[in-house]
Amino acid sequence: MTSATTMNAVLPAEHRERLMRLAREVSFEAGTRLFEEGRHADRFWIVRTGTVALDLHVPGRRPAVIESLGHGELVGWSWHFPPYIWHLGAEAMSPMRAWEFDAEAVRSICAEDAEFGRTIAAWVGRVVAQRLHASRIRLLDLYAPYGSGGLT
Repeated sequence: MTSATTMNAVLPAEHRERLMRLAREVSFEAGTRLFEEGRHADRFWIVRTGTVALDLHVPGRRPAVIESLGHGELVGWSWHFPPYIWHLGAEAMSPMRAWEFDAEAVRSICAEDAEFGRTIAAWVGRVVAQRLHASRIRLLDLYAPYGSGGLT
């Protein structure tokens, strides 16, 4: 888990509270697909308990697991950027409880309140950067002749 990208670490209290007013509690059994790469991204989640694996479709192979997410982590960022299509897939690796958010409702509030919108955009941007880095490292580990080699 990357605490630098959790909602509590990034969003000021007043913005967390405003966002949480839109939350709906949901649960998923282990093995449940939350979303598939290439499909419409209309919601997102914050993990309360359990683990979610983010994966990437690799033709002719099993999906490559890019990262595992746990408590407090944002699951899904594609809802924030047009054309709102998932860039990865996600599967519950254990029984999972989460807060679910309707993307359109959150985007609407972001459009109405510029400060809230900037804060959400900065949070989602941090998550995207962290996931891009994790994807790069994981794909190098899987497919490069010498792995990722670590960063120097």
